[in-house]
Amino acid sequence: MTELLSWFQKGMTVKEYIDSMDKNKTKMLSIYEKFVVDEESINKLAALKSRELRVIVLTEDWCGDAMLNNPILFRIAEAAGIEIRCLLRDQNLELMDQYLTNGTSRAIPIFIFIDQEGSEVAVWGPRAPEMQALVERERTNLPDREAPDFQEKQLAMYKRLVASYQTDETIWQTVADSIISKLI
Repeated sequence: MTELLSWFQKGMTVKEYIDSMDKNKTKMLSIYEKFVVDEESINKLAALKSRELRVIVLTEDWCGDAMLNNPILFRIAEAAGIEIRCLLRDQNLELMDQYLTNGTSRAIPIFIFIDQEGSEVAVWGPRAPEMQALVERERTNLPDREAPDFQEKQLAMYKRLVASYQTDETIWQTVADSIISKLI
């Protein structure tokens, strides 16, 4: 058995992951309940069903990016017949450290798509490129890290982003398109 296949088998089902959540559960489920994979994407994803892909989701409940991206992945996986297993990043650093962002950051979520034999097919995360650009633009408005109001302004920025993640359907579609483009 390949290493990734054994990681997959260690993971929680989506239901087990959701049941274990205590920080962003309501917000994540709100996106899950409202997001619908569009007809064009469903048609693209239909071709994946025969490949019987699986995905390992490296995540944590407290992560705002996971709150946004995970429910969209869950809907895409439902449409494409992709089986999901979730692993908590902080309990699985050995795997996480193989998927560092920019070679240094344990940014999440990371979606590792594998085939039935456990071979890596694609990796996505932690953000869609357009979302990364949005976060970087927001960060340019922050004061210097040494400024007395930096923490307060950064927290306000994150609250604004999380609020938009909850309601902006164009953000949801941007994330969906980014994930799907890795698979098709």
